[in-house]
Amino acid sequence: MSPILEILGQIMSALDDLKAEVAATLTVEQSAVTLIQGIAAQLVAALANQTNPDSALVDLTTQLKTNADALAAAVTANTPAAPPAPAPAP
Repeated sequence: MSPILEILGQIMSALDDLKAEVAATLTVEQSAVTLIQGIAAQLVAALANQTNPDSALVDLTTQLKTNADALAAAVTANTPAAPPAPAPAP
């Protein structure tokens, strides 16, 4: 096999590994967003049933929502855009 083909094979393998790593990272980050949002929603539901909710719980709920929003924004900002469609052949 020629050295160029060997190098090309190594590059393609590294690219496949990188794609898999990016997909796994996005899945973990999105799972974290879902978890944080779920905890915040449970706190909101618990606070809705109280006549005089503890201000610390209200603050915690607000902080969880803020953290989830920040993480979601970071995931969105760091997600690569889809590549443009190739131009039609003339």
